[in-house]
Amino acid sequence: MTRPRAPWTPPLRDGVSASRVAVSAGPWALLADFLAARLPAATDWPARLARGEVLDAQGQALAPDAACLPGQVLWYWRAPPPEAAPPEDIAVLHQCEHLVAVDKPHFMSVTPGGRHLHQTVLVRLKRLLGIATLTPMHRLDRETAGVLLFIVRPQDRHAYQTLLREREVHKVYEAVAPWRDGLVFPLDCIDRLIEPAGDDFMQMQVQPGEPNAQTRIELIRRLDPDRPHLAHYRLLPLTGRKHQLRMHLNGLGLPIVGDRIYPRLWPEPPLGAPPDWSNPLQLLAREIAFTDPVTGQARAFCSRRRLALAG
Repeated sequence: MTRPRAPWTPPLRDGVSASRVAVSAGPWALLADFLAARLPAATDWPARLARGEVLDAQGQALAPDAACLPGQVLWYWRAPPPEAAPPEDIAVLHQCEHLVAVDKPHFMSVTPGGRHLHQTVLVRLKRLLGIATLTPMHRLDRETAGVLLFIVRPQDRHAYQTLLREREVHKVYEAVAPWRDGLVFPLDCIDRLIEPAGDDFMQMQVQPGEPNAQTRIELIRRLDPDRPHLAHYRLLPLTGRKHQLRMHLNGLGLPIVGDRIYPRLWPEPPLGAPPDWSNPLQLLAREIAFTDPVTGQARAFCSRRRLALAG
């Protein structure tokens, strides 16, 4: 079923884009009852309506006793519990009419989801630049730091995202992981990675079949004499599967330092628990380069960050 198109979009509110919901037919006489049933995670719909925080398709605030009208389009803003700000902020590396490049810190999600809204790269960047149309060109895990690109104009999205699908983007990562005697670098990891269903969806799995993930791993240096059991690696992914770099290093018996998913999946801390920023994942998106499909320019963006254990 196609949702009705809204003729108007609300402005950003503290960097957060409004969410949209279409009213469906049901037993609800009041709009507040529909919202409570349709979006039960929020328990304060009467108060939000009283504050004028639910709008119709024309931008008019709806009253707490507003009638429920099937087919009506509503706008509202997410309001999650307070979030702790990560110890480092984003840094803008480049801004033009087509792209914004940022240096992402550890512990910050790229887009809103779950427990994270205001403390995400997308919301903080919209708040900083005031550009409501920003869209990530690609993703980084919450725990990974480094270069991250955003597309400015909706009409350019297809061109930039096609680069990724066609593997026309050169990416360089760095990681700190254990050292193992007997491995000869550089080496190539090639296998088939599948995201399982059910409770194990967080951990990717290697399965038989046609390979869909390939990474070249190079040794930068051993971290001796102080840390002879660790090494600094350069990772060159030819594909972009979920958790590909984590999986490939873990498959070699070299799990990345600070990884809370491989080889063991650690539970999320309970809601309200103070965050632990003391052990960041030692994985950095160092560089991304490509020929710009819109301007024809050669683009290359490099992170200014350093992995703590790499020195």
